[in-house]
Amino acid sequence: MKRNTWQRDAVRAALDTQMGFVSAQTLHSNLRGSGSNIGLATVYRALGDLASEGEADSLQSPEGESLYRACSSAHHHHLICRSCGLAVEIEADDVEEWARSVAALHGFSQAEHVVDIFGYCSACVPTVG
Repeated sequence: MKRNTWQRDAVRAALDTQMGFVSAQTLHSNLRGSGSNIGLATVYRALGDLASEGEADSLQSPEGESLYRACSSAHHHHLICRSCGLAVEIEADDVEEWARSVAALHGFSQAEHVVDIFGYCSACVPTVG
């Protein structure tokens, strides 16, 4: 575990205020807007450390951008709004069973998985015309 610094604490605190996944650039902009002089490279490094230690979730958006959010330490999945980034942690026993059965079907054991479901939250659902 890396030692805590004021920069890492600032990134962790800023991540805790987000409702969903956020890019390093957005988090950096938010920190700078609140008066911090933290550098973008430091934000990236802190987010990477937090993700590798299980204090943050990391995923790639459909566009390929790395996104982060504070998370619980238990294994979970996400529902993520494509528009506003709202993320909801879900426990999905069906996903666990599906992953085990597909792995076994193909002769794999001790398989691990990451499942993120993208859609639109009720506030952002596009109108169908």
